Amino acid sequence: MRRNWALGVIGAMAAVLLLCFAGGAVLCESALRVPRKPATPAPAGVAQWRPVQINAGDGAVLKAWLLSPEIDNGNCIITLHGIGDSRSGTAALARLFVDNHYKVLMPDSRGHGESGGEMVTYGVLEAGDIRSWVDWLVAAEHPRNIFAMGESFGAAVLLQSLSVEPRFSGVVAECPFASFKAIAEYRVAQRIPIAAPLVWSGFLYARWKYGVDFYAASPEAAVGATSTPVLLIHGLDDKNTPPLHSQIIASRRRSNIDLWLVPDAGHTGAFQTAPGEFRYQVLSWLSNHS
Repeated sequence: MRRNWALGVIGAMAAVLLLCFAGGAVLCESALRVPRKPATPAPAGVAQWRPVQINAGDGAVLKAWLLSPEIDNGNCIITLHGIGDSRSGTAALARLFVDNHYKVLMPDSRGHGESGGEMVTYGVLEAGDIRSWVDWLVAAEHPRNIFAMGESFGAAVLLQSLSVEPRFSGVVAECPFASFKAIAEYRVAQRIPIAAPLVWSGFLYARWKYGVDFYAASPEAAVGATSTPVLLIHGLDDKNTPPLHSQIIASRRRSNIDLWLVPDAGHTGAFQTAPGEFRYQVLSWLSNHS
C-alpha cells in the first residue's frame, strides 16, 4: 500500500513538472515571437525624413526613419517603441523632439515592424542593436550629443543598453520593468496562480532551445552599473507595469538617476495625462544634459 502511494505521489509530481515545462514552453514561444505591426507613413508635418537601415551584430537587418528639423540644435535622440508596436508608436514623441530642433532616429526594434530578427529577447540582443545604431549615428550624422527615450519595452531595452553603450549624454525611460523575471511573473500571475514555476520553466526552455538567458534582461542591474544620466517616468495608475519597477531602479540612489511619478497616468500615459508638464520635464532635462 505504501509503495503504491509513493508511486502515485511521484507520478503526480512528474505530471505537474511536465505540465509546468509544457506551459513554460508555450509562454516562452509567445514571448519570443510577437505579432508584427507595420509602420505607417512617417509623422505628418516633418519636412525632412529618410529611411535608413543597418545590420545588427548577428546579421539582422534593422530599419528606421531619420527625421531632421528645419533648425538643427546639433543633438540627436533615438525613440524606442513598446512591445508589439512599431516605430510609428513613437510618432508623437518624435514630433515633439523635431519641433524642438532635435534630429530623431525612429527604429523598429528587432522582431518588430520592418526590422529583421527571428526573436524578441527583451534586451538581451536589443541592447547590442542600440549600440549599433549609436555607431551609425556617430559615423553618419556626427551629432553633438546623443540621447534616447523609450516607452515600456523600449524603455527597458534602452536601460539595458547602458551596460554596453556609454556614449549617451542622457536617456529617458517611461514605464520600464526592473527585470524581465519580475515583470513576467507579475503578468503571468494576472492570469494563472502558479506564475513562478511557469516563468522558471519558460526561462529554462529559452536557454535550452535558443541559448537566450532571460535572467540577464535586467534594467535594474544595468542602471546600477552606469554613470549615464537617467530620467525615469512612471504613471502612478500603471497596472501593466506597476510604478514599483521604476522605484526599484531608482532605489540605487545614484546621483545620475531622476524619477518623475505622474499622478493619474496609466501605462506610458504621462504625455497624454500631463502634456504641458511632460514637455517641461523632458525638454528641460535634456537641455540640462546637453
